[in-house]
Amino acid sequence: MGAIGLTMAHPLFAQDSSWPADELMGKVNPALFGKGYRLRKKASDAFIAMQKDARMAGIQLHSLSSYRSYAHQERIWTRKYQRFTQAGMSPEKAIAKIVEYSTIPGTSRHHWGTDLDMVDASVKVTGDQLLAKNYHAGGPYEKLGDWLREHAESYGFYLVYTNNPARKGFSYEPWHYSFKELSCSMLDAYLSLDLKGELEKAKLLGSEHFTEAFISSYIQDNIKGINPVLL
Repeated sequence: MGAIGLTMAHPLFAQDSSWPADELMGKVNPALFGKGYRLRKKASDAFIAMQKDARMAGIQLHSLSSYRSYAHQERIWTRKYQRFTQAGMSPEKAIAKIVEYSTIPGTSRHHWGTDLDMVDASVKVTGDQLLAKNYHAGGPYEKLGDWLREHAESYGFYLVYTNNPARKGFSYEPWHYSFKELSCSMLDAYLSLDLKGELEKAKLLGSEHFTEAFISSYIQDNIKGINPVLL
């Protein structure tokens, strides 16, 4: 298999200052590459190699979602926040409901150009493609799931939200992989931000209800509740 080894951290990304807050939060337009997806150059090169070898195994590896901007994530957030609060939920309960399934804008790993959600485009799936059961025995993406679990790490891509029952935060996502060489340094830089202050500065709808306790819990459970190898 033509895997490429991309596991050593590049010197360019050794310092947290290499990643400005606006870039970490998806508020700028970084140089992105790819056909049918958007990733940073090294991540894109690794994904192309992975696509090539997956094709030889009879899998048409396709990115259903890769880079997402702050504005994209904010539109999702605003729509849900308004719907829940207009239905009678308190702001605090609406926020808790949203983060069961969606990230707070400015906190998504998809802002970095290092992560992507993968499907097999050669397989037709009715309904929601991104269901955990689809990637295991009997599911339409069983072959893809098995292949990713065996080979993705050799290209530098690691599963983000594992099925470890002790893990907190977002649910198990067997489709979501991250290019470790870049994302680890970006996470280190991200964790040094004053996240509460950044979100308030962005005037995100409902951000005035983000308490210190909520932000602390969100960071610990959702942002850091990932595959330990990516920390």
